[in-house]
Amino acid sequence: MFSNLKNVFKVADLRNKILFVMAMVLVYRIGVAIRIPGIDPDQVKQFKAAANSQGALGFLNMFSGGAFASFSIFALGIMPYITASIIMQVLGVVIPKLEKLQQEGAVGQRKITQYTRYLAIGIAFLQATALTFIFGNGNGNAFFGAAQQLPTNLQLLPDGMWPRGYLAIITLVGGTAVLMWLGELISQRGIGNGMSMVIFASVVSDLPFNFYRVWQEKNWFVFTLLVLLCVGIVLAVVRVELAQRRIPVQFAKRVVGRRMYGGQSTYIPLKVNQSGIVPIIFASSILLLPVLLSNLLGGNDGTGWRASVQGWVDDYLVNSQNIVYMVLFSLMIVAFAYFYNSIAFDPIRQADQIRRQGGFIPGVRPGPQTERYLAKAVNRITLPGAVFVAVIAILPYLLLWAFDVQNFPFAGTTVLIAVGVALELMRQIDSQLMLRNYEGFLK
Repeated sequence: MFSNLKNVFKVADLRNKILFVMAMVLVYRIGVAIRIPGIDPDQVKQFKAAANSQGALGFLNMFSGGAFASFSIFALGIMPYITASIIMQVLGVVIPKLEKLQQEGAVGQRKITQYTRYLAIGIAFLQATALTFIFGNGNGNAFFGAAQQLPTNLQLLPDGMWPRGYLAIITLVGGTAVLMWLGELISQRGIGNGMSMVIFASVVSDLPFNFYRVWQEKNWFVFTLLVLLCVGIVLAVVRVELAQRRIPVQFAKRVVGRRMYGGQSTYIPLKVNQSGIVPIIFASSILLLPVLLSNLLGGNDGTGWRASVQGWVDDYLVNSQNIVYMVLFSLMIVAFAYFYNSIAFDPIRQADQIRRQGGFIPGVRPGPQTERYLAKAVNRITLPGAVFVAVIAILPYLLLWAFDVQNFPFAGTTVLIAVGVALELMRQIDSQLMLRNYEGFLK
């Protein structure tokens, strides 16, 4: 292992790429520490206490690497770009022009990437405006008060919206644009996917402090048990991330001139967890909508049907320890996993592509039977992957109930992102080493 690690730094090109990625991550972490001008530091401390919870604000804070809790220039993180990417992927199914661009290779992909950037800036502007008006003017309780126990007098902008509030909006949008630029620089001049590396740096930045906090709060037996649980979770996630169903494909022989082509066998790799963390993002966003709507309805006086609706939402859709919340969250993750896989993998298009290339699945007739076979295979492997993601997602809530551990450092979405990005980075480093006749990491 250490000799393989030494080989990484022997290759000048690979060494420079890794050092460049580390430099860009350092720039990102410095930006996380730079607070937006005009924000009240005393109010930020109270806001940070609420944002460190496991609710909606905690989810946003995790993806921003703690920048959201500090209301820094990178407070929005890379979430606007992730949202824009998901929207563009969904629109690619319903808009023929985007679907045509997806089939045009590198040229079409560049255009889709450009459209994604514009959409990400628009989403960032909307999110920055909403966050600044909600938390800057002390209206956070109107939206998140019941869910997050925000301080009653929380007001991040002591002098009102003008002019510092509008400067905060511009700063937040500019921070998102800079993050997208850093991610593209990492993809071009570094190694690995730049956006994934930014997310990876965000979710693992608080791990050392969280482990130290658990060590301080719990005894050595509970801490050791949780560390062993972390190792088991990582092993399970690695196995599921690498698991795939290989559907064999046989290509018929054909004669062109005096040469014979084809006749080889290959396979279609279908990942068990093809959707990744997208179902968790969808489910969290949908569960947040009733919270927003119930607080907009009012009902703070404790009387009337509005108060009943708000009370039900607070009891069952906000309280993460409630069995109703866990069941709804898990079922929505499974449902969105099926929805995402139906978009990401089209059996009709895949069957048509196999037919055009002169291939067939052994024992399955080309055409509609191949389509049904592929659709059945995808549906059957989606269920175990979706259930596994749902279990990992609700694991922090189960640990809070079992061990009274708030914000478990390596469970839920954190471990899925960290392990997924680390595996992809290892694959790329391994391919670079093998290209230069070195032994790689992966066996």
